[in-house]
Amino acid sequence: MWQSQVNQLLREPACPHNHHQHGDRRNRSCRQQAKPGSAQGGCAFDGASITLVPITDAAHLVHGPTACASNAWGTRGSLSSGPLLFRTGFTTDLSEQDIIFGGEKRLYQAIRVIAQRYRPAAIFVYCTCVPALTGEDVVAVCRAAQAQVGLPVIPVLAPGFVGGKNLGNRLAGEALLKYVIGTGEPPAVGCFALNLIGEYNIAGELWDVLPLFEQLGIQVLAKITGDARYREITYAHRAHLNLVICAKALLNVARQMQERYGIPYIECSFYGLREMNRCLHQVAQHFGDPALQRRVEALMAQETQRLEQELAPYRPRLQGKRVVLYTGGVKSWSIVAALQDLGMQVVATSTRKSTAEDKARIRALLGSEGILLEGEGAQELLAVIRRTQADMLIAGGRNQYTALKAGIPFLDINQERHYGYAGYRGLVRLARELTHALDSPIWTQIRQPAPWEVMHHGSGFDL
Repeated sequence: MWQSQVNQLLREPACPHNHHQHGDRRNRSCRQQAKPGSAQGGCAFDGASITLVPITDAAHLVHGPTACASNAWGTRGSLSSGPLLFRTGFTTDLSEQDIIFGGEKRLYQAIRVIAQRYRPAAIFVYCTCVPALTGEDVVAVCRAAQAQVGLPVIPVLAPGFVGGKNLGNRLAGEALLKYVIGTGEPPAVGCFALNLIGEYNIAGELWDVLPLFEQLGIQVLAKITGDARYREITYAHRAHLNLVICAKALLNVARQMQERYGIPYIECSFYGLREMNRCLHQVAQHFGDPALQRRVEALMAQETQRLEQELAPYRPRLQGKRVVLYTGGVKSWSIVAALQDLGMQVVATSTRKSTAEDKARIRALLGSEGILLEGEGAQELLAVIRRTQADMLIAGGRNQYTALKAGIPFLDINQERHYGYAGYRGLVRLARELTHALDSPIWTQIRQPAPWEVMHHGSGFDL
């Protein structure tokens, strides 16, 4: 791991942060090193495993202490339609002895054991902080082991200390570019072939989108990396277009695939009616085929009509409800669009992990009165909820107690959720879950004073 590699990723030229000038200097947002405490939201190793673990037929070996080998599948909720090997955690379990004498032999043996017992499509080896600090040559060990076991063994150099989760996403993308993409050939490539980049199939929501492309005659050549198989990523370089779903995470992959293989990329969202329609429209425009454009227009008309019927029972309950959205990245604007499609009013949203382009989209969606939450913390969130008189909080699971304190309904929108909200079917599911949350009887009970508060008030004593 060279500092120059890290600096290069932080200065990713395709990232909108690096396009804006501030006086005689560029915007430094992407070049900033991690702030104190920022790893609370995930370190570089965490980001790399989030990106690669959804490759379901590969083994994911964490070279480090057992404590680093968290269950990324269990916490992220990326689902598989086939192999389940990615749900098994592997670690070299480095100890004090390995720190003193080195853990390279232990890594080599671990790769051999995994290859013999599980015969995976590939083995991804994640270099954590300990072997990186002791200077182990993980790349050389992987190279030697690959020659021995006859399987692809891919080093992922993303120790946690180099930066935050987003940098880890990009380091994982670098591993794919260097060792995986371009090493295989597809069985067949249709007239309209594309890759999905930055879609991780959280709660299976990718399965609501793939049938749409299939119906249109568009071939999804590789998914990077939701519900992915190792082999499909090896021939991703044969696609005609890249759809970037989470722009900030793997923008380096899209930009370098354009430079190396001439594959253009466009950014899309699958959340909400307008964004889903816009995505399909953009794809049709790119290919420029009249027959495909007609199929897209027909599909959009059909799905829009069906949605109006299926959403009709939910609209009266959701119309005009004031929502505070507290999430990160691309969801900060894409979920706003979906909620507005349902008639809800988003009064505030978080921009903690958003790019400058994301923030511009949010501002356009919310208008001048919408609040952009830059900071973190429950106190600020509670203050905004009270100031805006919000009816509901939509956020990650760790913020559900903030909703309890505020006495308003809550919906989990992050990776721990159990329902997919992408595509047309996902929008109906989102409307249903929002309605269930709003109508839950628990919120009425929470707003009532506790029995001991009533008793104390009646007795005339103060607590």
